[in-house]
Amino acid sequence: MADNAFWIAALTAGTAVVASWVTSRGTARAARIQADTTTGAQRVERLRQARRAAYADFIEQAQRLSDVHWKVSDIVRAADGGGLGPRQVEELRALRDRQREEYAALRHRTWIVSLEGPDEVAELANAVRRSTNPFYKAMEAMIEGDADAVARFDACYRPFWQALKDFIKASRDTLHAM
Repeated sequence: MADNAFWIAALTAGTAVVASWVTSRGTARAARIQADTTTGAQRVERLRQARRAAYADFIEQAQRLSDVHWKVSDIVRAADGGGLGPRQVEELRALRDRQREEYAALRHRTWIVSLEGPDEVAELANAVRRSTNPFYKAMEAMIEGDADAVARFDACYRPFWQALKDFIKASRDTLHAM
């Protein structure tokens, strides 16, 4: 009878060791899966936050640049068709300098959007940036006295706003897809 008890005890102990080993492997695997899932979710959330910040900064800077353009339009409208006087030309020169500063900030934010991606959104940011060039050229022409420059300047708004709307839509779609 002692022999049976020994074998039963040995079998029970062996079963317990194997069950413990299987359980610990399962627990370790579940913990690893949970850690990988959490790490992946955190990485996606960090990427989403970085992109959101880059996109929001870009949009805000585009708005600052458009504010300069609206001020140029205000100066031109105030001239009332009588041509730009020396005071208005001086104001335009000051706005041109501010436009350069705002453009430099927009270019910097375009690079950040390009860094954060994806490529589609980065290309749309570049399209917004490029759409500001005709504003600058028309402003230069106004300062130089070109009478047709005001109409060219006014024609720049639609492409700029469309490019910005396209960027905003792609940005929103990218963030919501994450």
